[in-house]
Amino acid sequence: MTLTKYGWAQWLTITCVLVFIAAVAIYFHWWIAVAPLFLLWLALVSFFRNPWRTIPTNLPAGMMVSPADGVVSAIEYVDSHETVEGKAVIIRIFLSVLNVHINRTPCACTLTKATYREGKFLDARSAESAKVNESNTLFFDFEGEGIGLRQVSGKIARNIVCPIQVGDSFTQGEQFGMIKFGSTTELILPRPSDVTVHVAKGDKVLGGLTKFATLATR
Repeated sequence: MTLTKYGWAQWLTITCVLVFIAAVAIYFHWWIAVAPLFLLWLALVSFFRNPWRTIPTNLPAGMMVSPADGVVSAIEYVDSHETVEGKAVIIRIFLSVLNVHINRTPCACTLTKATYREGKFLDARSAESAKVNESNTLFFDFEGEGIGLRQVSGKIARNIVCPIQVGDSFTQGEQFGMIKFGSTTELILPRPSDVTVHVAKGDKVLGGLTKFATLATR
């Protein structure tokens, strides 16, 4: 396990500050403070952990893997969505502060557009938060067809990280960003009647590992 590059500024700052405080404690022989400081460091840097994962290969055509760790909080069918220009199924994942916060691409795809929207910072567990909170919507091309991913901030998470550029291509399960300290990630797929969802509300999922949904090829 390593620490993600997307949070290097935060975990490096946390490490430097706590090392300094620990050094002061040791200098004054405040040994009782050293163990709690170490536990505090572990708790804080765990937000930025990046566990080693082997992305599955040779998956069936159209199989999507989960774009994030967390719990499936909703599966919605809508008549229109901007990322697919038509009917869509939206599978929403809630990421708590205890989850790995890295986002991954659900399939081999290419970024065609990204739209950032300012918004509120409601609790990500509420249904309204998905509609009004700060978000970053990503438009991907998958085998000539559009799919979408949406990073949504939460009450605590107020820093969406997504350094990718239009034209960038990704392999299935590749890391592309994170939402620091949790929140919500959505996968948007076109042609709902041709989508088989492999998860249900309340299921725990792992980014890049869990078989999430299958979009039937044309």
